[in-house]
Amino acid sequence: MEIRAATVLPARREPIELHTPDGQTLVGELALPLDRPPVATLVTFHPLPTHGGFMDSHVFKKAANRLPALADLAVLRFNTRGTSSDRGTSSGTFDGGEGERFDVAAALEYAEYHDLPHVWVVGWSFGTELTLKWARDPLVEGAILLSPPLHRATDEDLDAWAGFGRPLVALVPEFDDYLRPEEAKRRFARVPQAEVIGVDGAKHLWVGEPYVRIVLDEIVRRVNPAAAPLPVEV
Repeated sequence: MEIRAATVLPARREPIELHTPDGQTLVGELALPLDRPPVATLVTFHPLPTHGGFMDSHVFKKAANRLPALADLAVLRFNTRGTSSDRGTSSGTFDGGEGERFDVAAALEYAEYHDLPHVWVVGWSFGTELTLKWARDPLVEGAILLSPPLHRATDEDLDAWAGFGRPLVALVPEFDDYLRPEEAKRRFARVPQAEVIGVDGAKHLWVGEPYVRIVLDEIVRRVNPAAAPLPVEV
C-alpha cells in the first residue's frame, strides 16, 4: 500500500491534558508505537493560531499518523492556549508568544514526567519562535525548525541557543513568505551548531505530499537515523 496524504498507520493514540504553571489546561494527543516503546520523542509546536495553526496542522498530523509505525517515534501534539481543534479547546487566550512560554514548559514537563525518551522539539512557523525563545531546557536533545520566520525570535534568542549548544536544524522553503534560504543562512550563522537546509520548490505551509515526505525524512534522519529514509509503501 502506498503511503498517501490521508494514510493513518497503527499506533497507540492517547488524548492528553497539559497543565501550565500559570493555571491553564491544554488539550493534546500522544501517539506511540503500537506494540513497543518509542526510541525517541517529538514534542511539536504548531503554527500561529491566529492564522489557522493548531495541533492538527497537516505536517504534524501526518507525523502522528505515520512516525510511530515507521520510525518508532512518540509524537506529542497539543493546542497552545486559546487554540481549538477536533480534540477540543485549550484554556486561556493567545499571548503572542509570551504566555506561551508556560505552554512549552508544560509540554516538556509532561514528556519528562512520563519518561518519554530522547526528546526533540519540532516547531513550525510560530512554533519555531516558541522553540528558540522557550525550549532551551536540559531535557531537549535538539530542535528542528520548519519555516522559521525569525520574527518574534531575535538575534539574542539565537545567541542563547548557540550557548545552549544543542543541535538546531532549520528547514527553509525556497519560496517562503517570511525567510528564504540565503537570508536564513546569514541569520543562523551566529549559531555554530545550526544547519540550514533549503528545500527547492517548497512554500511556507509545505503543501503537497512530496514536501511532507522531505520534512518527515529530515526529522527522522536526525532523531532516529536507523529508520531513514522512510518507506513510501507499507
